[in-house]
Amino acid sequence: MAEPTTRTRGAVTETGVRSRPRAVLPALCATQITSWGIVYYAFPVLNPEITADTGWSSTATMAAFSLALVVSGIAGIRVGRIIDHHGPRTVMTAGSITGTASLVAVALAPNLPVFFTGWLLAGFAMATTFYQPAFAAVTRWYAPDHIRALTIVTLAGGLASTVFAPLTAYLADHLTWRATFLVLAAILAALTVPAHALALRAPWPPAPPAPTDTASAPHEVIRSRPFLLLALTFLLSAFAMYAVVVTLVPLMLERGYTTGQAAWILGLGGAGQTLGRTLYATLARHTGTTTRTVALILLGAFTTVAFALVPGPYGLLVAVSVLAGVVRGNLTLLQATAVTDRWGTTHYGRLSGTLSAPAMTASALAPFAAALLAPPLGGTPHLFTLLAALGAAAALTAFGATVRTHITWPITERTQPPAPLVNEGRGRAVRHKCSHLRLHLANPAPAAVLQARVTRPRPLADRPGKPIGDVGCGCGMWG
Repeated sequence: MAEPTTRTRGAVTETGVRSRPRAVLPALCATQITSWGIVYYAFPVLNPEITADTGWSSTATMAAFSLALVVSGIAGIRVGRIIDHHGPRTVMTAGSITGTASLVAVALAPNLPVFFTGWLLAGFAMATTFYQPAFAAVTRWYAPDHIRALTIVTLAGGLASTVFAPLTAYLADHLTWRATFLVLAAILAALTVPAHALALRAPWPPAPPAPTDTASAPHEVIRSRPFLLLALTFLLSAFAMYAVVVTLVPLMLERGYTTGQAAWILGLGGAGQTLGRTLYATLARHTGTTTRTVALILLGAFTTVAFALVPGPYGLLVAVSVLAGVVRGNLTLLQATAVTDRWGTTHYGRLSGTLSAPAMTASALAPFAAALLAPPLGGTPHLFTLLAALGAAAALTAFGATVRTHITWPITERTQPPAPLVNEGRGRAVRHKCSHLRLHLANPAPAAVLQARVTRPRPLADRPGKPIGDVGCGCGMWG
């Protein structure tokens, strides 16, 4: 295999070998830790002090934070399209600058309108610096080995709460919440602006062709039943997951733990995310997309119920938090690969941005809704029980998000046996057996074999490259 030259790094060489910019992964790892840790995770730690100092209600401050997440979800659709065509450097650098300005505005806010304005700016910063733009960059530069690259980025990002939740609590013990936000804004600017500006300069490679076994037009994919059900699944799951994250510290305070102890429980959940992401590649090799989605969402609902029912001891709550983090870590990668697993990488930025918009809206509403619902429900533990039920509902909708895939006839003689068939639209296949009619698909990847039943088989094509049927599996291993 030819080595990519320095001149073509980040693009595609004349021999067709995709080169990869060396600085991208370490830079995105550092900026994801910093951006998530400061723009997102600092707020749940500081919010009790904000409300106590200003007299603003928790519902109002949560609404401002929710506004940021709503803006992030809506803006993310446009951001994805821009990155598809022009690359991530300008977008992510501008996002880092905007994030710094937003935190300064929040820190200096004399009243609620200015506080809301600061978080509105933070929403644009989230849309342009958080996982979605980073995933779009990594998927284009590192495909087809993007799962490994995504795992590395999310492994680092999972440490955001572990690093910055305790750091924020430490700063708040010695400074006011306003001074704490100013210090964090300075850290954000120093670490993320130059990293995005300097490390993302590599040439933006052209988009790969769309898979032959899926709808090639992005608007057709967006209107399809699997896409809509998958969006609903991630919406319900995100609402439950983010409501747990932002109300975990209040739950611990309600049970008599100190702010520092509560911050460590939240932070160690981030360590669990890192652990979980190391397991995702193995999980993906041994499970199908639908099975994996359902199992992870159900396990997340289980950890939410555990928080509702287990008041202590402290060590047990730490263990539950780590397990919940393991689930969140896997769900992050599950969502990052949801588009490529089903529809390829051609329009990843647009499809991923559209798919994540409802989930981001749900995560935006989660803090406000959680603060609003907890009192009438009788406290935070009862709220967690409701969130677990929403997680279970998300697992049910995931069953309908299976994408049926066309297979093609790769041989010239129709009289030859129908095996092996090349599954041209997938980068890999799952080894699985059903109790129904079996087709043996030889994948271009070595030793990758799929056995699945054909649903509604159509007549075989007379010439190569024509669809001969829809592949599906009732048990959910294929999809």
